[in-house]
Amino acid sequence: MKKEVPGKVSIFITVDLQVINTYFNAHDPAPLYKRQLSHQFEQYLLKSAAQVKRYSVVFYKLKCSKDIDRQYAEPLMYAIRRHFAEQKKIRQGEFYRYKRKSFSLLAVSFLVVIFCHGIIPLLVTTTNPVETILLTSVDVFSWVIFWRPIDKLVFEWNPHLKDISLLDKMASAEMMIVNTSKEASKKTKPVLFAVSQTG
Repeated sequence: MKKEVPGKVSIFITVDLQVINTYFNAHDPAPLYKRQLSHQFEQYLLKSAAQVKRYSVVFYKLKCSKDIDRQYAEPLMYAIRRHFAEQKKIRQGEFYRYKRKSFSLLAVSFLVVIFCHGIIPLLVTTTNPVETILLTSVDVFSWVIFWRPIDKLVFEWNPHLKDISLLDKMASAEMMIVNTSKEASKKTKPVLFAVSQTG
């Protein structure tokens, strides 16, 4: 049975003074909105977005159980969006290098094919069995070399584009504050992320 593609993906995050610092690199002295995300928190966000597809919409749903915790919502969201925007730039750079390397390899392979099919046949005679075997081997070798860059360009684009699309969604997702009152918190308790602190 075909798995249904989720149209909306919600990522739940607890915003609380006691856990907010665990979302960031403990060694980063920068202000909250400029800090590096912790590896554990980044992995949680990416794992939560594992089901994101091309037309999915991502939302960050922040739980602020107290009004005073709302002041951390915007800096946290800025840090998250900034992190994934930087990751997107890095991934785009890798994709550019991948295309440049693949096209360069394709050009070199094309020159090898021209050499094998245009130059070598002029240097050998088909009447000699040994030279005929050599010519056939060169023919096979040239097409094997030519196939690899074609394979990379045709079949290996999608993972790069998929990663870039996901990072773009993570960097531009909207924020929603949920369960702000104690009454609402008692009625609805979604699974929220909170990194346990170790002393």
